[in-house]
Amino acid sequence: MAERAALEELVRLQGERVRVLKQQKASAEEIEKEVAKLLKLKAQLGPDEGKQKFVLKTPKGTRDYSPRQMAIREKVFDVIVSCFKRHGAEVIDTPVFELKETLTGKYGEDSKLIYDLKDQGGELLSLRYDLTVPFARYLAMNKLTNIKRYHIAKDFDIAGQFDPMIPDAECLKIMCEILSSLQIGDFLVKVNDRRILDGMFAICGVPDSKFRTICSSVDKLDKVSWEEVKNEMVGEKGLAPEVADRIGDYVQQHGGVSLVEQLLQDPELSQNKQALEGLGDLKLLFEYLTLFGIADKISFDLSLARGLDYYTGVIYEAVLLQTPVRAGEEPLGVGSVAAGGRYDGLVGMFDPKGRKVPCVGLSIGVERIFSIVEQRLEALEEKVRTTETQVLVASAQKKLLEERLKLVSELWDAGIKAELLYKKNPKLLNQLQYCEEAGIPLVAIIGEQELKDGVIKLRSVASREEVDVRREDLVEEIKRRTSQPLCIC
Repeated sequence: MAERAALEELVRLQGERVRVLKQQKASAEEIEKEVAKLLKLKAQLGPDEGKQKFVLKTPKGTRDYSPRQMAIREKVFDVIVSCFKRHGAEVIDTPVFELKETLTGKYGEDSKLIYDLKDQGGELLSLRYDLTVPFARYLAMNKLTNIKRYHIAKDFDIAGQFDPMIPDAECLKIMCEILSSLQIGDFLVKVNDRRILDGMFAICGVPDSKFRTICSSVDKLDKVSWEEVKNEMVGEKGLAPEVADRIGDYVQQHGGVSLVEQLLQDPELSQNKQALEGLGDLKLLFEYLTLFGIADKISFDLSLARGLDYYTGVIYEAVLLQTPVRAGEEPLGVGSVAAGGRYDGLVGMFDPKGRKVPCVGLSIGVERIFSIVEQRLEALEEKVRTTETQVLVASAQKKLLEERLKLVSELWDAGIKAELLYKKNPKLLNQLQYCEEAGIPLVAIIGEQELKDGVIKLRSVASREEVDVRREDLVEEIKRRTSQPLCIC
């Protein structure tokens, strides 16, 4: 057993040697020689029948992120969080799982997507499905009635009793700011109101018991045709065909504030109290959106339903637009990248006394946005920096490891992001090549003459220009040269 362990260690060390040689771009002959040694050692090791075989994969629905992907992801998060902070939000966090009863009955047909956890300590638990329900639980548990918060660089909410549509308009402004800053393409934000939908269902003859299930059918209109939605309503959900036809007359309409004004004059819809309240608030919302300069990005769309049960008022969803193939055609939506709405009753469901805290918020679809940004960078073949290293400490001659270690420590202590190669006597060419591959902009080169003169040779990797900088001035010179924000592209 001990002999096998020793042999396994030799295989590991030889494998590491081959990897280093490849990284250092050693000659093909040298690499081939060491690979042959590795194969010989592996042959001596032979198969281990008793060794456990692992399936090397991530669980279904999850993924790993490479350094390149994480660099892109962090850039996306930075844009989102800076916008949330610009609008005065505080940050909170909640557990990744909740009591099952906290989540049950809050998501409508999406409830089937909740993952239950195996009971470990007498409590029935589930992984949280979104960040909104945990936030409502947090408000009720901490007896909070007023907060503006963001959560995990994707969710933003305003809780509290305020004048109508002012917080709602700010949420839409934030959504537009983030999507514009990310430069992922043209987008459109669809808005509607649950009260308008409920009023429309009522005047069309939908039974109260079917409101939510018909709402989830309408919500599919951005993915399938009206005929398919109608067939689901009638064939699967038992709605009368004439009722479905009346719904179709409404939900296929979209426009701006002029459509709101048109529906305010609708002889039937204007007689429904809920619908009238929703239309009045939407008209006010468009006034604020015009003042914010984003009304041209907003479309009142009666097909927008948002399937989650907890929405009570304005709802919205941002979609990326595909450029039309033919002139005169409308741009096509190619997928939701952000969504949200008003949910005034959710906190009251958790409060022991049923006290309501009005809330409105938005969620950014970071996974979809990340995929879009990644695909764009790949298409452009743009290099992505995976570190923020400002300078590599290098040496021009042998036996200068101690000097490199002293200098890199000085730079770290001064807050400079610095690296050095983990070799006693690395070749200068290898050090410079490492900088080019990693995107490190500067090299601080130590040589015997520089040590005598009390200077460090600072080299720009891009221009290859070299200047002597006095050691005491090196930190400020590096800061000056790398003061521009680092970009992933």
